Amino acid sequence: MDLLILGGTQWLGRALATEALARGHDVTCLARGEAGAVAPGADLVVADRDAPGTTAYDAVAGRDWDAVIDLTRQPGHARRAAAALAARARHVVFVSSCSVYARHDEPGADESAALLPALDADESAPETYGEGKVACESAWREAAPARLLVVRPGLIAGPGDPSDRAGYWVARAARDDEPMLVPDIPDAAVQAIDVRDLVAFVVDAVEGGIDGTVNAVGERTTFADWLAVSRELGGHDGELVPAAPDRLAELGVAEWAGPDSLPLWIADPTWNAFLDRSNAAARRAGLRLRPIRETLADALAWEREAGLDRVRRAGLGADRERELVEAFRP
Repeated sequence: MDLLILGGTQWLGRALATEALARGHDVTCLARGEAGAVAPGADLVVADRDAPGTTAYDAVAGRDWDAVIDLTRQPGHARRAAAALAARARHVVFVSSCSVYARHDEPGADESAALLPALDADESAPETYGEGKVACESAWREAAPARLLVVRPGLIAGPGDPSDRAGYWVARAARDDEPMLVPDIPDAAVQAIDVRDLVAFVVDAVEGGIDGTVNAVGERTTFADWLAVSRELGGHDGELVPAAPDRLAELGVAEWAGPDSLPLWIADPTWNAFLDRSNAAARRAGLRLRPIRETLADALAWEREAGLDRVRRAGLGADRERELVEAFRP
């Protein structure tokens, strides 16, 4: 097949290209080429999707494509790409996000759940990420309604994660045996999809011509189970120091991601099911999921190569964790 990936130089896009190339498909990536290199074997078309009109797509709009795969979060990108390419694509896949949903407090909610309003603007900020993805979905749905698969991942895990979120706990477990600060949320839902399972599903869907909308999310587990597997793999035998969420917030510990955070912890009760959505539709469409133990083991191998003591994009540094542990001791 002849596939066009709009992007392809960052983690998920490069993984998609790598998977498609491994199956013998021809892959072209359209990107600025500044975020990284394309997968070996893929062709790079350098273009700036921020350019006005559809000029960014001139080099690829005159060809027929078996599939166009778009990963953007910017509505303007999606609108212009849909205008330029929809008519030349036999199949379209848009990789969206579970952030499009209006509510995140309904465990097991499926694709029929209400969405946020679509963003009117062409550019979305982090605060309007979900609304921006809704607008991107709408643009492609209007342009290719019968040939579109919308894939909505939640938390993506596995080797190479540039956000440093999903690998934090297994890396922390491997770093040392000092007391480990953990949010006191043992029963909180955790749900992650391995990046390799996600891209395999997308390429399977392209090959099978699957359309519709699916939540491409992992199986539900709990924070206690995620932590237990992480500690076993990392070899952490030290003390666990449970921390009350309200006290963590008072001490300036961030939730979910980012510097000085405890990843996977979400304090806001209206988000208690963000990592607890139904994947039944994706399962019926062929999604196959590996055990979380395998994902975390491979993530740990990558974390070791990257450096367990490095400055992380998400999580606590050793010194900050020691300070907090002392604050939570009786």
